[in-house]
Amino acid sequence: MGKPLMLREADDRRLEALRKRLGTKTKVDVVRTALRPLEQDAERAERVARWQRAVRVAAAESRRALRDYRPHSRLHRDG
Repeated sequence: MGKPLMLREADDRRLEALRKRLGTKTKVDVVRTALRPLEQDAERAERVARWQRAVRVAAAESRRALRDYRPHSRLHRDG
């Protein structure tokens, strides 16, 4: 059995209008259609946050490695 959902009148009218525009059978189909892109947006935001954390970790390690190799650079040696 489904869960009842309380909606404001304005939201109910919007759902009904979208149901007609989208050609879906029920208002629930409209909600399901809207959930897919919302879930994708949430997953993308989580993925971007993970990438940003990884970049911060990698950047710090990369700076340390560059400092280690800088004294051995051929660009800074006198001839």
